[in-house]
Order: sequence, then C-alpha cells, then structure tokens
Amino acid sequence: MKLIVFDVDGTLVDSQHLIVAAQGVAFAEHGLKVPSRAESLSVVGLSLPQAFRRLVGDDGPVEGLSESYKRAFNALRLDPDYEEPLFAGMSDLVARLHARPDVRLGIATGKSRRGLDRIVDGNGWAGWFSTTQSADDAPSKPDPAMLLQAMAEADVAPSATVMIGDTTYDMAMAVSAGAAAIGVAWGYHPAGALFGAGAVTVVETAAALADLFPGPAAG
Repeated sequence: MKLIVFDVDGTLVDSQHLIVAAQGVAFAEHGLKVPSRAESLSVVGLSLPQAFRRLVGDDGPVEGLSESYKRAFNALRLDPDYEEPLFAGMSDLVARLHARPDVRLGIATGKSRRGLDRIVDGNGWAGWFSTTQSADDAPSKPDPAMLLQAMAEADVAPSATVMIGDTTYDMAMAVSAGAAAIGVAWGYHPAGALFGAGAVTVVETAAALADLFPGPAAG
C-alpha cells in the first residue's frame, strides 16, 4: 500500500490571485507596505502566523494580519474574478489514484480546516482521502508533524509515502518525515529550490506526475 499526500495551494489548486489580493487587503488595513507578488507567493504553504512572521518579523502585527487576511480571503473568494481552479489534469489524476486499491490518498496543507473542507467538498472529493491535515491540526510546514500524523492515520510507513508539493516547505517536511518528496513545477517555488530542499524529482505536468505512479501489473 502506498500513501500519496498532496499539498493544496500551488499543487492541486491555483489560488495565487486570491492569496495575493487577500494579503494586499490585510496589509493595507494595518497601514503596512503591501508585499510584492513574489514576496506574497514565497510564503504560500506556511500557516498564516508563520507566513506573516516571515513577512513582517516577530514584532509585527502577526495576529491582526492573520485575522484580516482570513476576512479578506473569505470575502474575495465569492468574487468570480478570484476563483480557485484546479491545475490542468489534477482532477483526473486524483480520481484515477482514488480508484486504485493499492493507493491511499492524503492532504497536508497550510490552509485552515475550514478552507480545506471547502476545497474537498467543492471538488466532490468527500471520503476520497484517508487522511487530511490542515494548519489547525499540526505545526506549520516544514515541521514534519503534519506528515507524520498523516502516515499514522493511514497506517502507511514512511518508506511507502510520497509527498507532492510545490514549495521547499513541502520538500523539507517530507525529508524530515522520512518520505519521498516530489515537486511540481507549476507552483510557487522554482524547480532548483525544490531540488535543493530534497525533491527526488520535479515534474512539469500532471501527465508526467501520473507516469510516476503506474498501476499494478495485471495478474
């Protein structure tokens, strides 16, 4: 049995416009200089407090920014201009892997539990994942706790676990947990950084990712 764990933002879901816009609102509310797009996307994958700590330092209004961001995010996501589509091919890939008896699926994300449930339910994935880990369940990536909890819940060993993500935080978490790390090139951190953080490979398309998980041989 293999456990395949997906990150959400930048891996399954293209949420960059919404994230950048919500950060802009949050910083403006606190009278702070709005981060550049690159700065905003560099912290995607971390929990909100950890992300804002990276952007404003320990002495900044981390808690206030987190609350402002959540309010802005929830308001903006109702605007069609800020939809969160799945990346090309990922819906089919998740469905194919879900149908395989030799695979268990998981999610490990810096999103809140509420945000994660919205993505899962909105894509018709309820009940498809053996384990789902959010920012409400464990310390922020790259701490390995989230992935360790996922493996325990799915009852799958690290040697049979793969973490798929688009950031160095995903890769470092996988390495610390003893799992294999696979990077995707369509997300928010460059391929070179993913390899530097421990990725065994970085794929360019969902089709290339699917090729890494061939089905069991016919018997």
